[in-house]
Amino acid sequence: MTAQIPETLHYMGEQLSMCTEPLAQYFALSGTGIPLKMDCTALWRGYVGTWEIADKRLYLIGLNGTTENGEPLSVATLFPDFPERVFSHWFNGRLRLPQGGLVKYVHAAYGSQYERDLFLDIEHGVVTATSVQHNGIAEANTPQGYGIGAMTIFGKRKGTPRETR
Repeated sequence: MTAQIPETLHYMGEQLSMCTEPLAQYFALSGTGIPLKMDCTALWRGYVGTWEIADKRLYLIGLNGTTENGEPLSVATLFPDFPERVFSHWFNGRLRLPQGGLVKYVHAAYGSQYERDLFLDIEHGVVTATSVQHNGIAEANTPQGYGIGAMTIFGKRKGTPRETR
């Protein structure tokens, strides 16, 4: 599996890459899902969420993707009563926010290792703990922050993949 495009988290004045997918729990718990267009191996889930932590609470504030019908995906698509942002009360788990230089690249999901991981533990959408894990020191001139090494973007015709780097 190709390394995946991360979700985005606004936290303490920064925009961070988030290697966790809180909406997956929503889809599993609610039994709902929207058939999404998948046109890139680096985005198997078919969308990118934008999140924020405000007053220790996790909110979904943006959603970018396309349904199989070609309709744009947004927060309002999933949560019509909360079109601008929705509190993620369904999410229990740990948010992983990789930081620093790349220590080891893994061409699979979110397997790459960075100098540090900031973890936010979440219970019913509320931050209950934070911690930092140090994973090693990157070599000089190593790219900083989360990134993917390669992906295949599928063309308009099925079966015509185009590899990019």
